[in-house]
Amino acid sequence: MKRKKKIIQSITTNFGKEKIGDPGYIWTLPNYTGMLFSPSLTQKPLLQIIGGLTGGKITDNFEFPTSSEYTLPARSQPAITEVQSVTAPAPRNIDRDQHSNVVQIFHESVDLTYVKQSNKGRLMGLNTAGAENNAPNERDFQIARTMDIIGGDINYTFHNGIYQVSTSQTVANTTRGMLELIALFNEVDALGVEINRDLIQELIRIMYNSGANFTNLVIFCGVLQKQRIGKIYIGDKVPEDRSIGGYNVQIIIEDTVGSIGIVVDTDVPDDTVAFYDVGHMAPVFQPVPDEEQGGSKGNFFYEPLGKSGATDAGQIFGQAGLDYGAGFLHGAITNLKV
Repeated sequence: MKRKKKIIQSITTNFGKEKIGDPGYIWTLPNYTGMLFSPSLTQKPLLQIIGGLTGGKITDNFEFPTSSEYTLPARSQPAITEVQSVTAPAPRNIDRDQHSNVVQIFHESVDLTYVKQSNKGRLMGLNTAGAENNAPNERDFQIARTMDIIGGDINYTFHNGIYQVSTSQTVANTTRGMLELIALFNEVDALGVEINRDLIQELIRIMYNSGANFTNLVIFCGVLQKQRIGKIYIGDKVPEDRSIGGYNVQIIIEDTVGSIGIVVDTDVPDDTVAFYDVGHMAPVFQPVPDEEQGGSKGNFFYEPLGKSGATDAGQIFGQAGLDYGAGFLHGAITNLKV
């Protein structure tokens, strides 16, 4: 067992890594043959479910409204006499307020030397007759991977983002994520116990009494909590087909709510099970106008940077934030046993 563990460790240290600062040289970005794989997270479940990088809403103001809310007084039984009824009562007006979020900048660059790009036939590592470069267009490969990084950062931010609104050019806008929002509304502290149905039902009661309407409720959690939720709802049931074992619970059913989907998203902290009403959520983008062409450059676009030598340098720029509707529509169970 010790030898096997040591071999695994030596293999995992040989993955290609991010290189920051210098342009991509032929010696720092060698070409290889072989099918491409990555152990890094590439899934962006929340972002994809609510619209991805091509759906969502558009704003021309970095700060945008997420909801305008009001509350009604507690219900009661009136006791109005006939004498009182001949005089109109004092008016009761309902005040409203407004909640907002911001888009923030996501900005990356790609830079490759002419020499690097012109040596796509030079392969490093183990090669066999007929071998081909697994990234024949280096710039396309680097742009695509950079977009993977941006998409992953957006997915992480939509869960975990900490709100800050810019007050000057030296202060960054940072969008509020779901978990910071939920902490202000519907959060159940599990106090270190394992996820169980009582905790789930307690959160549902709190959400309902807060005004949640359960339009399209989805659970987001990591792998561990997904497995534990599956065990809660499958119990000791055995599949009818005796040649298949196990279970994969994708939907649970709870009183008051009905069906609740379950999505594995490893950007959710391990000790948290989040309940988002995705029917009220959307990404918000702020495209950059193109004054020369009289249109728009779009959002998350690639454009070349000025030449300073024999390299192709370019940048990817975009602005994105999260519209989550009203905070009381969502909930979370935190501080679970891991």
